[in-house]
Amino acid sequence: MGKKGGDTRVKRQMAPRFWNIRRKESQFVLRVKPGPHPKQKSYPLGMVLRDALHIAKTAQESKMLLNEGKVKVDGVVRHDINLAVGLMDVVELANGQAYRLVPKDSELLVTVPVEGAEKAVKLAKITSKVTTKGKKLQYGFHDGKTLLTDAKMKVGDTCVLALPEAKVKEHIKFEKGSMALIISGENAGKTGKIEDIREGVFSLPTRALVTFEERQVELPVEMVMVVGVDKPVIKVN
Repeated sequence: MGKKGGDTRVKRQMAPRFWNIRRKESQFVLRVKPGPHPKQKSYPLGMVLRDALHIAKTAQESKMLLNEGKVKVDGVVRHDINLAVGLMDVVELANGQAYRLVPKDSELLVTVPVEGAEKAVKLAKITSKVTTKGKKLQYGFHDGKTLLTDAKMKVGDTCVLALPEAKVKEHIKFEKGSMALIISGENAGKTGKIEDIREGVFSLPTRALVTFEERQVELPVEMVMVVGVDKPVIKVN
């Protein structure tokens, strides 16, 4: 009988470069299951527990923790060791400790501890906008969540979501003067002020001019996420 389903492993040498793993330790490592985040911009949940947070020594221990319902992602108990966990996701353990995945020091994803009320919120960047049959607006976020509403927002804006309901608490516009987090590239993890937004042309995408540490960089808007007006509304690095 033929094999059913996809492989749950990937060769270590083929894993995304930002994964914090030992490349020559063994042949295989966990594979990211298709889901809320692209596989090249996410970790499998089991690997977050083992390699990023070091609360499990093996993939089997990670699986045991998940089977026992001791891990939440964005406020929801998760059991899938291959679940894609990515930008701004909150991983909470049974002891109350919580961590957010953010870009830092040029790395695409790093776990940083979060405390208090910040465990119950996350930032979600709007990546799509369509009008439904009932003339309501449906927004799609970078983490796969969707929102059906009458609120007027734009692609590129950021919403502060309450977890686990994913209700919008605040809307941050992508505009000049806002605070931005660089989410990819060599400056990943830097925060700065958006000085200008330059419209795209045939050969160039729309770009944002961001100032940080007395430097200015011009980046495609896909590499930038607004995180506040005068300062980030939550801890992002």
